[in-house]
Amino acid sequence: MSLTKPRLPALLKISSEKNTISRLKKDNKHLNLKLSQLRALLEEKEGQSGQSKRSMGATNSSTTSSGVDDENLHLSTSSEEQCAPATSHLSKRELSEECSATEPAKIISSDAKSSSGHDLYSASILHASYSGVDDTAPRFYGSHFVENGREVLREEEFPEVSAEFQETFLGHTSSITRCRFSASGNNIASASVDGTVRIWTYDSSIPASRNATIYCGAEIMSLDWECKSDRLLLIGTADGGIKAWNVDAKRVVCDLNTTEAFPSVLDLKCSPVEPIFVSAASSRRLGSNSMDSLGYASLTVWNMKTWKAMTVLPLGEDPPAITSLCFNHNGKILAASATDGMIHMFDMSAGLQITGWPAHDTAISSLLFGPDETSIFSLGSDGKIFEWSLQNQGHVLWSRTCSRFSDHGTSKYCRHEMALDANGRQLLVTSGSVRAPIYQVRGHSNGLRTLLHSAAITTVDWHPTLPIFLTGSADNSVRVTSIL
Repeated sequence: MSLTKPRLPALLKISSEKNTISRLKKDNKHLNLKLSQLRALLEEKEGQSGQSKRSMGATNSSTTSSGVDDENLHLSTSSEEQCAPATSHLSKRELSEECSATEPAKIISSDAKSSSGHDLYSASILHASYSGVDDTAPRFYGSHFVENGREVLREEEFPEVSAEFQETFLGHTSSITRCRFSASGNNIASASVDGTVRIWTYDSSIPASRNATIYCGAEIMSLDWECKSDRLLLIGTADGGIKAWNVDAKRVVCDLNTTEAFPSVLDLKCSPVEPIFVSAASSRRLGSNSMDSLGYASLTVWNMKTWKAMTVLPLGEDPPAITSLCFNHNGKILAASATDGMIHMFDMSAGLQITGWPAHDTAISSLLFGPDETSIFSLGSDGKIFEWSLQNQGHVLWSRTCSRFSDHGTSKYCRHEMALDANGRQLLVTSGSVRAPIYQVRGHSNGLRTLLHSAAITTVDWHPTLPIFLTGSADNSVRVTSIL
């Protein structure tokens, strides 16, 4: 697939329809194969049942004639033992500095206790129950299910991560909406429904001189660090504001606004090469949760030297809201996901859409390029994850269903998101549970579960180079976990 040649809308529509028909044909063929396998299995079981009944009748006849009482016959059954996941051993570190109004409070946990003193890793919480089995998910057999022709542990049975250390930050007063590592990974920005952004570091060897609290006056919808340094942080709000915070000067160096028609800044992405960034803003409408309340989309390219809008990327008439953005490594291609399930690709040098395809039956909430950029990951609001080939458009390379983790009810604030580790092998996904799943991408192992929060996990991120990840929660906390 060429990502550099513009394509006509009619050809895009034909390509999308062909992809849909091809996918439906494959699904139909797969279902017919499964049906024939189930029929063969049913016939085999019926044959075994008839043979067992005949054998039992002969046995009963034999035991009666020998004077043995039927009530003394016992069938032995083997029971599987269930092993509780072992708790992780976390390194001990002491709180080294007091909190101030402009320096975020950080609690470094060795015994993993909450602010109220309750042990978050007690056996009773380790065996937390999960509900809401997805009817479209693969069929379960005990604690396993069959997916792609092989047995896989269900997500609830994933083993817990082995943590080298974990630190908990309790500087926010409301649910966490976004948390992001800086380009170097030394600093963290975390945002909350309460309208504050906190900048802090989890490593005691890193100076805390950049720690700060930024008051934005509205719910924070998006965060992104400048790609080449840790100097600038971009903040998007629910009232149309885009702020650029200079961490060295500790001040807002630019305060932009989208048009009144598109007040919700759902995502911001800085180019990895050029001094530009793109904002995805949305109009509003009545709705019970975050996805339902999103209206039409606007994609604007901004110059980070003049802090002025350069162009608006074309999306057609009344386009559905764009929820997630990602650049490729050289910034020439921008991918965008929408609430109608479409993935769009833009040529940034031409400022035009070059291709697109229908990826989900529901809204897409998060989008990521694969590590070698021959694929792209999409996460639907229904909990389905797909890895799409960029060389064979419309072809799925890998998929998972995390619907048992993705129920946030009617949350107004949460939009599901995912994050890839530095090697592109582990995919961390937000969760409606107190744990989040970490999937092994195209690997042989099944996956892992993060350590406990006390509420839903609303945002995630990976360190740019190390096996360290962030989880932000509806319990107002952000946790940094280093895994072995």
